[in-house]
Amino acid sequence: MIMEISEIERLATEYEHSSPQDILKLALDTYGTSVAISFSGAEDVVLVDMAAKLSDNVRVFSLDTGRLHSKTYTFIENVREHYGIDIEIFFANRDKTENLVKEKGLFSFYRDGHQECCQARKVDPLRRALSQLDAWITGQRKDQSPNTRTHVPVIQDDPTFGSADHQLVKFNPIANWKSEQVWDYIRANDVPYNELHEQGFISIGCEPCTRPVLPNQHEREGRWWWEEATKKECGLHAGNVK
Repeated sequence: MIMEISEIERLATEYEHSSPQDILKLALDTYGTSVAISFSGAEDVVLVDMAAKLSDNVRVFSLDTGRLHSKTYTFIENVREHYGIDIEIFFANRDKTENLVKEKGLFSFYRDGHQECCQARKVDPLRRALSQLDAWITGQRKDQSPNTRTHVPVIQDDPTFGSADHQLVKFNPIANWKSEQVWDYIRANDVPYNELHEQGFISIGCEPCTRPVLPNQHEREGRWWWEEATKKECGLHAGNVK
């Protein structure tokens, strides 16, 4: 379905202070099986839990970059079994990944920055996943990255993967939540989580690009720690970077 930009903006304003469940219900009622939850971390599994309580027909997808932590693969499988849902896995672009590794080796991102590797391993499979959808649901929070996510709305016309030929609406139901609210929900509802969180990892990405953070460090400081700190987006939410 096609939704006018003015209607998307109206809904974003109307639902700005609504509960994540109300925003999820709007997404599921409006788009049915043409909307899916992008799943990888704690925020996303909270959305999976909420959505599973709203509908028996929730689509969930995840990206396998080929460089994930072993415990992340275990986490994905635990979520699949816990909720009895299919998780659609989209893999890294084979040709682009093989060419990158052939030309620059397995760790070029430490030298050249993470964007080139993320394009092959994350952005390309996400683009393939979203090509099948009219809308998607993310676990973005405004306080995750003060420099790139502060103004993330709860509903938006996707500025990165949408186009004139393929409108894509993006729902961010927990945009206004803090990390504490995510973990309060996880504990209160016995929601599965990645065991790496027990080892000091907060924001978890690929194994070579993620490390635990120290007390009082911001959660995104554990991602691509060798790079400039203000614009840490891998390309999945590149529209946040101004």
